[in-house]
Amino acid sequence: MDTLFLHNLLQFHPDLFKGILQHPQHNEVQLLYTQINRDKNNVPHFTSCSYRLNSKRYFYPASTVKLPTAIFALEKLNELRIKGLNKEAAMLTDSAFAGQTKVMQDTTSTDGKPSIVHYIKKILLVSDNDAYNRLYEFVGREEINQKLKKYQLNNTRIIGRLAVGDGGENARHTNPVNFYNNNRLVYTKPALYDALDYPMQLDNMLQGKGYLDSKDQLVMKPFDFSDKNVFPIVDQQAVLKRLLFPEAYDKSQRFNLKADDYRLLYRYMSTYPTESKSPVYSRPSYYPAFCKFLFYGADSNAVINPNIRIFNKIGDSYGYDIDNAYIVDFKNQVEFMITAVIQSNEDGIYNDNKYEYETVCLPFLKNIGQLLYEYELKRPKEHLPDLKRFKFDY
Repeated sequence: MDTLFLHNLLQFHPDLFKGILQHPQHNEVQLLYTQINRDKNNVPHFTSCSYRLNSKRYFYPASTVKLPTAIFALEKLNELRIKGLNKEAAMLTDSAFAGQTKVMQDTTSTDGKPSIVHYIKKILLVSDNDAYNRLYEFVGREEINQKLKKYQLNNTRIIGRLAVGDGGENARHTNPVNFYNNNRLVYTKPALYDALDYPMQLDNMLQGKGYLDSKDQLVMKPFDFSDKNVFPIVDQQAVLKRLLFPEAYDKSQRFNLKADDYRLLYRYMSTYPTESKSPVYSRPSYYPAFCKFLFYGADSNAVINPNIRIFNKIGDSYGYDIDNAYIVDFKNQVEFMITAVIQSNEDGIYNDNKYEYETVCLPFLKNIGQLLYEYELKRPKEHLPDLKRFKFDY
């Protein structure tokens, strides 16, 4: 894999990247950029370039774990093959263990009921945490991690819910879930317990000099990530590639998704929140670039290029900003993938909500996305891609 191209690109633009290049540990930046070259039959072939890529160096993956979990939820439906059980069925979550919560309604959906399809929309449009937690509970922790191994995502583990202080025994227990079609019970997913551990010894799992605990008391010890989710850059892009280009994989290694599952995921990965009619997300709380870190820097005032669509899943937490993206320009027939992580936590204290997202992380992701897009505009291609599979009326 080419390790010089991205390094040189950053070096050639000190006005944009000097702070990163001179920072100790380079703000934990890791980049994986993949060029896509089509043959005469439109079959994609991939060439990748990396910067500081290291699957053994830990970063907190935050909401990026929501994409494989959403895929596995759709797979589970397809594998159960129960009449009346589909992604539109009403999904009512019960509770059976300490800390678990019930969900019987969803006021953001047209019928007032939660469903797999509605949770997936909320995950992809605005990275909704509760929606992810409900799909984690539906699939179950053990099955999620079995699927990761099935697809050779061997450096990844997904072992907990997000934003609810999940961990320990609580994370092992997943709720019972009942599905209804026209008010008729069609399936019950029982409460499950995952007795398995998923140990990983990675560099950088102890970080910083202190953290605020659950009572907002300052503890002057490094923050320990050893019991949290793991999803390195290489595995993130592998999920994206397998999802977008199933034809590049042997049939046994493709996700078990139907044509309309693929269309659902593609559509909502690339829809801006303000374009959504159900659920509705409006300004000022939401804006087009809300979940577009690469290229737009999640700027509420970003001018959206009408020719470009970004199919992606972002994450941000503990000072880390991550984006796993496929960027397409339909007018100029440009396509490429970039997966990136950057962190900034200058005071070395975790859980204090003092991270330099706006000044360090998001500008970096915006700049690297735009530079690679400009490069791709000029990069010669023997065969221009046919991109109609990714084009939607939003």
